[in-house]
Amino acid sequence: MAVDKNMKILLVDDFKTMLKLTGSMLGQMGFKNIEEATDGSMALKKLKEQKYDLILSDWNMEPMTGLELLKNVRSDAALKAIPVILITAESKPENIIVAKQAGVNNYIVKPFNANTLKDKLAAVIGSF
Repeated sequence: MAVDKNMKILLVDDFKTMLKLTGSMLGQMGFKNIEEATDGSMALKKLKEQKYDLILSDWNMEPMTGLELLKNVRSDAALKAIPVILITAESKPENIIVAKQAGVNNYIVKPFNANTLKDKLAAVIGSF
């Protein structure tokens, strides 16, 4: 089954440069419907206002981290089915375990390139 390039993606990062870079990579892959939030609280507010098909979130943000956002999404019946990919500079095995236990669908370690992003996306939403 082909991936819908019009799927609605919520990109969450507190660094504008990362939002731009990741958004640009997604755009080059053909995704058109990308919205941004600059922290977990803003993302949660957006998630309650409209439907998203995928969340790509940085882990280390203030005031709400990507892990806290993930836990909030998984504990909300209306949101819990949305796939979540966490992006972080931390590659410690214990962090990966904590994220998996919280229900993350995949994990990307910074720095990453378009091929890594595409592979991680394909593992979660199917090849495209």
